[in-house]
Amino acid sequence: MTLPAVDTTVTYAAGAVASSSTVLHVEELADGRSAVLLAETACHPVDAAWPDQGADRAVMVSGGRRMAIEDCVVGATDGTALFLGSDVPVRKGTDGWSFVVAHLIAGEPPHEGAPASVEVDETYRRAVSAGHTACHLASLALNAAVADRWKKDIPADALGSPNFDAVAIDSSRIGEHSSTDTYRLGRSLRRKGFVGEDLDLDAVGGWVNRLLGQWVESGGPITVRHDGNLLTDRRHWECGLPDGVVSIPCGGTHARSLAEFARIHVDLSIHDADGTPVLRMDTTATVSP
Repeated sequence: MTLPAVDTTVTYAAGAVASSSTVLHVEELADGRSAVLLAETACHPVDAAWPDQGADRAVMVSGGRRMAIEDCVVGATDGTALFLGSDVPVRKGTDGWSFVVAHLIAGEPPHEGAPASVEVDETYRRAVSAGHTACHLASLALNAAVADRWKKDIPADALGSPNFDAVAIDSSRIGEHSSTDTYRLGRSLRRKGFVGEDLDLDAVGGWVNRLLGQWVESGGPITVRHDGNLLTDRRHWECGLPDGVVSIPCGGTHARSLAEFARIHVDLSIHDADGTPVLRMDTTATVSP
């Protein structure tokens, strides 16, 4: 079979943890594994352009065999070659390119044209989804907590606060019931108007955690709104908070309601990275029993 001419259809954003499809393409990789492309998948891939949420844990079933999906990554093809992860040479949505979910499998892969299903580890998905939701909420609360430290106007977040998270973010990683975000408080951020000197982490952390407590107590609904089911279709995380519904562009997976949480808590710290202060926010999500 030739390489796909359309993007992979994905169902993980809607909460699916299983899918049935057809093998469109199998390509042997230099490390001995195979990249298996399906027409549709419920398996969340890691995107090298912003790898905050990693790949789902999952298996593929085809021809009576169960095959572990060792990794799942975003790839792209122009119809003549397949590029995976950081080797993708173009931005998503580039004309003439299809963006695909590549399931990496060791050993004998399924046959092209064969039916294949994907089964996602639902417990792991739920834990990472809780961590991703908590990450968004913590970033909004942090923006509010440092809103008075800006001397210049910058773009606002979904709640109207100066978007410190978007401007200062250095890295973000989602874990099981957790996330870790780092922010560089260096010269570039100062030029944009942020006053980072004498930052009282106890006061900021207290503000953030009080807001998070209020939001969790509200028990608002959470949805992922999507314009379509293709990998490159835009998706938004939307959450009902006491002051209204907030919406953030996001292609990951999430909890279904704030009522799923017993507590979301952050710990803040600052460390030095080659002379630049870096703020670290560790977020922990405790789910209701």
